[in-house]
Amino acid sequence: MRTKPLSDQVALVTGGGTGIGRAFTEALGVAGVKVVIASRREEVVSHTAHELNLKFGAERVLPYAFDIRERRQINALVGHVIEQHGTLDILVNNSGLAVPETVDQITETGWDKVMDTNLRGVMQLVRATLPSMIANGFGDIVNISSQAGKHGYADVPSYCASKFGLLGYAEALRDHVRKADANIRVFNFCPGLVDVENTEPGAQTKPGFIHVANMARTLMYVLSLDREVVLEDINIYAR
Repeated sequence: MRTKPLSDQVALVTGGGTGIGRAFTEALGVAGVKVVIASRREEVVSHTAHELNLKFGAERVLPYAFDIRERRQINALVGHVIEQHGTLDILVNNSGLAVPETVDQITETGWDKVMDTNLRGVMQLVRATLPSMIANGFGDIVNISSQAGKHGYADVPSYCASKFGLLGYAEALRDHVRKADANIRVFNFCPGLVDVENTEPGAQTKPGFIHVANMARTLMYVLSLDREVVLEDINIYAR
């Protein structure tokens, strides 16, 4: 199977401006990956890109504003990355949100907002990215699900449904690339509570939460594995 040094790779991280996404972006950037970070808040991704590029002493992080719920913007984003950089090697589907509503009080608006962001948006990003990865004979797709994709929680039923669905979709994707004999790996992360407020190195996390650095180290570990290794759902949470 074809391999490629991380320093020659291009990544797209959705929701890459804050929290887990920013930790992913920094870890990838340290390894020399060129990272496009995309989210709806242009000022956030621009600020993060500026800060990290100053830290790296090189322009490795590139901001892009888009709405993951808009198909045209998804296609434009993927087209932009491939046109500008000639490749898209790592797709990290990190964007996500929850709308707290009990099962008996779910609204159509809340349900659709969660599904469009957490599930439909991922499907559309993968659909736009996959042809390039297959043509290039190389790619990694990382999906950020949740322990809510493994267990149901009464206060966020739509979030649980979207994260369960993401794992099912990812299984179908993995089967697709296997049958196509494509050199594309699919990883699913299922974190518990992650402290996205106390993110500085060595910061004390809230009880029951893990530090974002653990998510970043997990990402870099899975990317370092041999190409023929299959690693399925990765559960990571505090004791």
